[in-house]
Parts: sequence; C-alpha cells; structure tokens
Amino acid sequence: MSPIEPNSTRPPVVSDEQLVLIVYLLYFAAYIFGITALIGVIIAHLRFPDANPLLGSHYQFQMRTFWIGLLSLVAGAVLVTFVPVIGVAILIWWLIWSLVRNVKGLLALNDYKPIREPASWMFG
Repeated sequence: MSPIEPNSTRPPVVSDEQLVLIVYLLYFAAYIFGITALIGVIIAHLRFPDANPLLGSHYQFQMRTFWIGLLSLVAGAVLVTFVPVIGVAILIWWLIWSLVRNVKGLLALNDYKPIREPASWMFG
C-alpha cells in the first residue's frame, strides 16, 4: 500500500460527535471572530448527509441557526441605517436567540440527545 492511499481500518482522527461539538464551538467563536461560523456551517453541510439521525438533527439545527441568523443580521444591519431602534432590537434579538440555540444544542449533545425540532425557527 502506498503512503497516499487511504487506510480504511484506521479510525477517524475526529469522531462524528466531536465534529458536532466543533461546529458549536466555532459558532461561539464567531461572536468574536465572525468567520468561524462560516467554517462551522460548511462542516455541518458536508457531514449532514452521512450523519446518523441523532447527529443529523444537530447538523440540521446548526445549519438553520447559521442561515436564519445571517438573515437576521442582514435585516438588522439594513434597518439600523433606516430605523435604528428596530434594527438594534433585531440585532439584540439575534444575539439572545443564537446564544440560546447554541447553548441548548451543546447541552443536548453533551447528554447525547437529538434536537427535538431541528427545523424550528425558535429554539428547537
């Protein structure tokens, strides 16, 4: 076997559960660095099709958290320029909403439980 051929008997470096955890951690880091959320949603999109149902619920929840959150951020940023009170309210709501979703997902993963309603617009 040549050194560039994959070895199917070797376990992955990072388990599926750890990858879900990494996505949640990347989302938390995004409050400071921003770009890490994009890395997290890419991982979630790539791993979702092959994930077991439990982890799939987390990946779906993470993907929706990113896309709904991005929609909220864009709406809040645009409205800040025209109607500052509403724009700031949307941005504050996004912060609270995304923190609750990320904490709830992280706690469910820690208990090895699926997200009950991963397609929810609220808190799953």
